[in-house]
Amino acid sequence: MKQLFGGGIHPEGFKELSRGGEPTPVPAPETVVIPLRQHIGSACEPLVSVGDSVLMGQKIGDGDSRSSPVHATVSGTVTAIEEREIPGGDRVKCVIIKNDGKDTPAPMTGRASWLSLSAKEVADIVRECGIVGMGGAAFPTNSKIASTAGKTADVLINACECEPYITSDDTEMCCFTEDVIGGARMLCKLLGAKSSIIAIEDNKPEAIEALRAALTEDDCVEVRVLPTRYPQGAKKQLILAVTGKEVAPGARSGALFNVTTTANVYRAVTKGQPLLEKIVTVTGDGVNEPKNMLVRIGTSFADVIKAAGGIKEETKQVIAGGPMMGKGVDTLDVPVVKGTNAILCLTAECDAAADPVCIRCGKCVDVCPMYLQPLYLYRYALAGDKAMLDEYYLNDCMECGCCSFVCPGKLPLTATFVEAKHMLKKGGK
Repeated sequence: MKQLFGGGIHPEGFKELSRGGEPTPVPAPETVVIPLRQHIGSACEPLVSVGDSVLMGQKIGDGDSRSSPVHATVSGTVTAIEEREIPGGDRVKCVIIKNDGKDTPAPMTGRASWLSLSAKEVADIVRECGIVGMGGAAFPTNSKIASTAGKTADVLINACECEPYITSDDTEMCCFTEDVIGGARMLCKLLGAKSSIIAIEDNKPEAIEALRAALTEDDCVEVRVLPTRYPQGAKKQLILAVTGKEVAPGARSGALFNVTTTANVYRAVTKGQPLLEKIVTVTGDGVNEPKNMLVRIGTSFADVIKAAGGIKEETKQVIAGGPMMGKGVDTLDVPVVKGTNAILCLTAECDAAADPVCIRCGKCVDVCPMYLQPLYLYRYALAGDKAMLDEYYLNDCMECGCCSFVCPGKLPLTATFVEAKHMLKKGGK
């Protein structure tokens, strides 16, 4: 297969560490911490007070149209509403619930016969169930459904999962195939598209086989196999790989949904099921039993890692996400949130040079999937030169980490660009 987009790299996958079998359920913890902001957009306000009893699946936080509701993932008593740290380092207001061990459910009503529903009705259900993009962006899914209905020829389902180590989407496709296919059919019908294309890389043979086996002869769903290459799962690169069309800077990406998001849309509509739990890959050479785990949202990283056999003494780093785009965590007390797809435990710190230096080899330019010039961006970022960062399109950088991965001088390129973006927002020179 030929390369379908510019730039990119082929890092070692390490997916064999966690791949295979059903996800292992993590026991519900004694206490869950439910952040009131787990999405792009406005934070929710609490709908409960300290001392209130709550049911599993009860909505406990909501906000304006730019927010996505959050729900109790256990039944029990609200013991506090306070700021806590979440993956990524932010501190946000959270609802803390003491688990009563009963999992008493709130009423849930699904629509098994959904064909008569409109896109707006489905978007309303999806919002009420708190479904957001599970590929990392955590954009409220109801907004994407509402904005793309009747405006797309094809729905694109992102099943690439191209970052090393992570196999949570792979497990979703293998173990919950009918939900994935059902969601793809639902989105195709509701958005008025002619097909839903599940784009998947060729390093997931079991998932490819499972998906294809679930299709009918005249299905509106197609499984499109792509050559493995990072960062093929990025929206612009995936659209180019599948359709051959480039997305202009600043343009919307259209009807593109993560594969686990797609399955959760189906569960929300047909079962009335809020987003209460998710598959998380716990992996790396620093954890004793790498595996995929089914985790209640609000469970601490510490409890999840304990259920995976515990962390090794020589572990140096724990990352929320993968090695390319994930964020290191300073404490294992942070909770699993809607966007957590992996907990990566490593026995070595990320490779870095004591005296990083640019040797002007141009490798960062060759691998940049956005056709940027990282060596110049790095220079202007260090100088705080806002005008030149704008001229060299810093904000088009998607922080994929390809440049840092190949840099022989071990420059902290991606981290520097993240800091420079913050500087631009605050106002540079």
